[in-house]
Amino acid sequence: MATKHVQYKTVGTCSQIIDVTADENNVIQQVFFLGGCNGNLQGISLLVRGQHIDDVIKKLDGVRCGMKSTSCPDQLCRALEQLKAAPLEP
Repeated sequence: MATKHVQYKTVGTCSQIIDVTADENNVIQQVFFLGGCNGNLQGISLLVRGQHIDDVIKKLDGVRCGMKSTSCPDQLCRALEQLKAAPLEP
């Protein structure tokens, strides 16, 4: 099965990097966050696994953290947008 993969450097959040992989059908296979609220981000990672990229973006895009203009879920959407455009790897 071919996959695509990105490591996204976050902006404006406690997490620093989001590492995400999807299959050729844009179904998320795994997500890892570096930094941030470990328990919450592990939960988000488990919830989005097996979901289509577009469905996750629809649900999480625009989520804010306190007074910040973004959040880890919102930054995940930015990573997923990059992932959609990434080339497939054999």
